[in-house]
Amino acid sequence: MIVNLGYTALLLALLCSFYAIVSARVYINNNKLQWVDSARNAVLAVWFLLTLACLILVYLLTNEHFEIEYVASVSSRAMPWYLKATALWGGQAGSLLFWSWLMSSYTGIVMLRDWSKERDMQPYVITASMVTLAFFVSLNVFVENPFNVLWIDSFGNITSSMMRPDANLMFTPNDGAGLNPLLRHPGMIIHPPMLYLGFVGFVIPYSFAIGALAVGRTDGVWIRATRRWTLIAWLLLSLGLLLGGRWAYDVLGWGGYWGWDPVEIAAFMPWLTGTAFLHSVIIQEKHGMFKRWNMILIILTYALVIFGTFLTRSGVLSSVHAFAQSSIGPLFFIFITVTFTISLLLLFRGWESLASSKTLTSWLSREGMFLLNNLLFMGILVACFWGVIYPLISEIITGQRVTVGPPFYERTTGPQFAALLLLMGIVPLVAWRITTVNRIGHLIWKPTMISLLVPITSMISGTLNFAALCSLWLASLVFCVTIYEFYRGAIARSKSSGNSFFISLWLLISRNRRRYGGYIVHLGIVFMAVGIIGVEMFQTETQGTLALEERMSLEDYSLVYKDLTEYPENDGRFVTKATLAVYKNNKLIGELEPRRDYYNISQQRMTIPDVYSTLEGDLYVLLIDWKPVGPQQATFKVYLNPLINWIWIGGFLFVLGTLVATWPDQRDRHIITNNKSIVQPF
Repeated sequence: MIVNLGYTALLLALLCSFYAIVSARVYINNNKLQWVDSARNAVLAVWFLLTLACLILVYLLTNEHFEIEYVASVSSRAMPWYLKATALWGGQAGSLLFWSWLMSSYTGIVMLRDWSKERDMQPYVITASMVTLAFFVSLNVFVENPFNVLWIDSFGNITSSMMRPDANLMFTPNDGAGLNPLLRHPGMIIHPPMLYLGFVGFVIPYSFAIGALAVGRTDGVWIRATRRWTLIAWLLLSLGLLLGGRWAYDVLGWGGYWGWDPVEIAAFMPWLTGTAFLHSVIIQEKHGMFKRWNMILIILTYALVIFGTFLTRSGVLSSVHAFAQSSIGPLFFIFITVTFTISLLLLFRGWESLASSKTLTSWLSREGMFLLNNLLFMGILVACFWGVIYPLISEIITGQRVTVGPPFYERTTGPQFAALLLLMGIVPLVAWRITTVNRIGHLIWKPTMISLLVPITSMISGTLNFAALCSLWLASLVFCVTIYEFYRGAIARSKSSGNSFFISLWLLISRNRRRYGGYIVHLGIVFMAVGIIGVEMFQTETQGTLALEERMSLEDYSLVYKDLTEYPENDGRFVTKATLAVYKNNKLIGELEPRRDYYNISQQRMTIPDVYSTLEGDLYVLLIDWKPVGPQQATFKVYLNPLINWIWIGGFLFVLGTLVATWPDQRDRHIITNNKSIVQPF
């Protein structure tokens, strides 16, 4: 039976993971190359076996094998084939398998690189990555098996087991429960894979860091070997967060994109430490500083990745993003404790060897500013971490769970985010080692004068919110300074080369991709900040019950209720849809059709908004209730979200800048050592 083949592949993958760990250890003891090669081959075998297991599960999902417990819980006949396939990560067992497969793909690719310069670290990299992978595979094998078969026991109860029962005892439902309606949005097809790829990706630099600590290497080779891996993981995690925000905006029906949900924060915390790490390693690469700090950051990022996965999957937190209550929580807690303790012991053992040869000469230097930047990221992390665990602590101590809501996070993190924006506007103008106040003043006064036009114009147009004016000024300052840096660099290159300004700008970016890719990322953050400021400080809303042809208004917009229709869909939904005519300044600009979907199998309702979208903002309309008989009435909730689309535009620039910074240039491909050109592997 194909189910047995899938489970056998899982078992063999677990055995190969253990074999890779043991072979790596044997190589450490006897230094015979064939053992580390054997460990590498075992890593590749794990990828093959987990690929086979994933393909088998997808086959079972798409071919409606409802005798499999997992298939019956996340799939149904009415679902289209692509949703059946993506149900692979729609439930606990399948998503754990998918997580493991992604992890095996990362480690498999890493094993194919040239290890000639890091051979001493290779067995430790294999050990660290495969210990992590073996833990996740073991969860599938022993706790959350996606290949369990449904059957009827001797008492007539429906149960599940991997042991294949007699064909007469096997239970096959007529249909499955189907995927959670919240997960049927296109964003949820790609959001979880992006988030998982980001999480899993940080295991690679962590494994190299553990390898460097284990062999006592302090030369920064592990950072150069994993810089692009770290950037890719950070980009994918950023994309996952961004897509999650878009999903929340389109599906959850509360008019926002980020609700400071505990599971949202669990994914955000490793992003904070990963961002701090990306900034900090620049200092180590250039000046050999912050070695200890970088080790702490990457260990913390790995721990937060596992911690975030634990929060999502253990059921300890109540969240729309979380999986149901599960018995894997204690296992996660033990694994986090053990790996974090071992990491710290290795760090303390090599603490002295990680001492920097240079010291911080001035806080008014790029090194000092980067350190301040990191401290702010850590401050935001502390606020987020405390907000997530405080309800758990209060429940343990008092027996009552105290909710920590958005106001706490906004008050504690808002000023720190503002300080980060200010640093983004100053750092590009600060030199290495030391900078004078006069130099900064000479460079920043022009961008500052231009940036002041934004709050002044906002005040003239009627905006008197002081916090909003300050935030808009900070965003405009960063924008002006960043554009000024592009302009200064292009002008200098144009004068020295004789090329035109735009050719010089292109050459400037293409030959300094890491620096100017980072500046493009900063521009993306500026646009996202503008969108966040618009929604958080200027959002307005209204709610009302309308009869046919009745009107409701919100600022310049008005809505006229035209019609209500109800009809079944082939995918098992029953749809109730309202039609409203949209006017702006009494001019008809279109129609909106908010709706409510009722899923018959799961007996769940979904409120689907409709949006009239411009660069100026979104008119976001929800159908709350209706009266289809008698005098036809419907209740609508309307939000006006100013500037929100700049969040998604900023996200595009964010991705573009990261790709520019990640793309290898000539200096990345060749490192000159002892007058020999050595190709730097990916």
